[in-house]
Amino acid sequence: MLRLGLGMIAGQYRARPRREAATRMLRDGDGAGSESARALERTWSDARGIVGFLSANDHKTTGLRFVVTALLFFGAAGVMGGLMRHQLALPEQHVVGPDLYDQLFSMHGTTMMFLFAVPVMQGFALYVVPLMIGTRNTAFPRMSACAFWLYLFGGALFYGAFFTNTGADAGWFEYVPLAGPQYGIGKRADFWNMLVTYSEATGLMVAVDLATTILKMRAPGMSLRRMPLFAWASLVTSIMIIFAMPMVMLAANLVQFDRMLGTHFFNPSEGGDALLWQHLFWFFGHPEVYFIFIPGLGFLSSIIPTFARRPMFGHDAIVLSLITTGFLAFGLWVHHMFATNVPELGKSFFTAMSFMIAIPTAIQIFCWIATIGAGRLVMRAPLLFVFGFFFVLVIGGLTGVMLGSVPLDLQVHDTYFVVAHLHYVLLGGAVFPLFAAIYYWFPKLSGRVLNERLGRWQFWLFFIGVNLTFFPLHLLGLEGMPRRVYTYGAETGWGTWSFVSAVGQVINDLSMLLFVINIGYSLVKGARAGNDPWGAGTLEWSVASPPPACNFYALPVVSSRYPLWSPPGDVTHVRGLSAEIREALVTTVLDARPDTRYAYPNPEIWSFVAALAVTVWLVWSVWSVPGFAYGLIPPAIAFIAWYWPNKKEAAEEVSWETEP
Repeated sequence: MLRLGLGMIAGQYRARPRREAATRMLRDGDGAGSESARALERTWSDARGIVGFLSANDHKTTGLRFVVTALLFFGAAGVMGGLMRHQLALPEQHVVGPDLYDQLFSMHGTTMMFLFAVPVMQGFALYVVPLMIGTRNTAFPRMSACAFWLYLFGGALFYGAFFTNTGADAGWFEYVPLAGPQYGIGKRADFWNMLVTYSEATGLMVAVDLATTILKMRAPGMSLRRMPLFAWASLVTSIMIIFAMPMVMLAANLVQFDRMLGTHFFNPSEGGDALLWQHLFWFFGHPEVYFIFIPGLGFLSSIIPTFARRPMFGHDAIVLSLITTGFLAFGLWVHHMFATNVPELGKSFFTAMSFMIAIPTAIQIFCWIATIGAGRLVMRAPLLFVFGFFFVLVIGGLTGVMLGSVPLDLQVHDTYFVVAHLHYVLLGGAVFPLFAAIYYWFPKLSGRVLNERLGRWQFWLFFIGVNLTFFPLHLLGLEGMPRRVYTYGAETGWGTWSFVSAVGQVINDLSMLLFVINIGYSLVKGARAGNDPWGAGTLEWSVASPPPACNFYALPVVSSRYPLWSPPGDVTHVRGLSAEIREALVTTVLDARPDTRYAYPNPEIWSFVAALAVTVWLVWSVWSVPGFAYGLIPPAIAFIAWYWPNKKEAAEEVSWETEP
């Protein structure tokens, strides 16, 4: 039988009588350069060549692919945003026509929300969380690898449709009846519905993988109260995604049934309800803002203690605030529907909820301020982006509270005031923390440190550009400028602030150019990072940069929230896991006590093939009703082959079980 259980594994912990030696082991790993370490590298390394590239399921590879691809989509969305700002810079401009403008704002919003913001946060979590909690891979690495290919194929098809004049044109929320069969002529809305299916399936797959990994694969001793705050943020986000994303998938498929099968879910003349779409979409859409926002809070809670040189003040309060934010986020969806015929009494409840959700975020901000105030600050580029977050998010939060008031919302609904609020919240709550995270964890990902001077220049240009671009939009909204208009007359008086906003967009572009230059320069000539260039306290900084294929040569045992800042206990590492097969330790949910051992399947190409087969099915179903049925055959074959028992793996496991 497998050598399982608490007693069997705990009895094989490697103890060290001297605390200094244990601390050194925790930082440098156990056995690097030994025969056991070389065996682990052989076992956990991905194969070379094209098949190895398509089969790779290491969490670091998958996470990095998500992050890089999401940043490319971010760049594409930024180009679209720039075109819109230049179109509106002056009255009666003709940079683009009205039809292309409709596609631009729809593609821009859809890309930012579905192809950039959520995937980039999940990509960072895939890379960092297993290192942070002391395990060698995620629980279901093949599923996350398949999710990446679905994400890539879905985004490529979506942009392929745009470049063939079939891009989405009814906004990033595709309201019916604009996206319904009566007005959504052609295949533009069909491609949007298909992308939603891709992106939400991707998000769900990664969320299940991350939640399982965090709950069941933490290092021994890492109880829930010792778990790093970014891991907590990733767990809360993953659980929210599991509950919210099926709603928008359902809604998109109901619209598709209306369009292709002649159903009437959203057709009032046939007993349907157009507002049903808004309820279904925003029940997902408002929590989605927090899918993006909560990981950003987790970034800050990891970065601030490192540069303040002290543990986070109010650790438990921050955890409870994250959980409360995730819970309350599901009670705000009518916040976006105050201009509809929802009963007034019902609106009052959602107004109260809109005010209430600011409380847990304020608690976290006070904890961060207390940590910074009591610490000894080391001012580096990641911390600059943290401070930029404070300023930009406060403005976005204040305008959010204003929009929670029904009378004001009725006046500014569908004006540029709402556009300004959305961008302040998302840029302040997600993009500033994201850049802080990139500067902070880039040494771990690449082995090199990003250039500090270029980083500071990028921050100041981005900070100035964001405020110069989006603050004037508040004023334009109060002056009555509606969103989604591709031009306006000189008599409106909107030209001055629109021009200022366009100038701010140019400054943003310069900031992004500096970022790209910094990445390229640092990858080639950047200073070597070492294991821990920041002097941080969490486990990901105890291994080499970039990490080895197996992450840890010996899995660590944790005795505090900041293992690298605290004297380790008598037990520092786990031993007894095989170096010949990919094997991980499974621990209990609450206290992270060793429970069992888990043998991973070997990397296979079926994750890629399954994603390709699903793509064939979805594209076929867009163009043909029979294709929806017949197109299921290739995915069925791919998934059966994926899960078919592998004789080689079974033989290896039986051989290992029977070893004396």
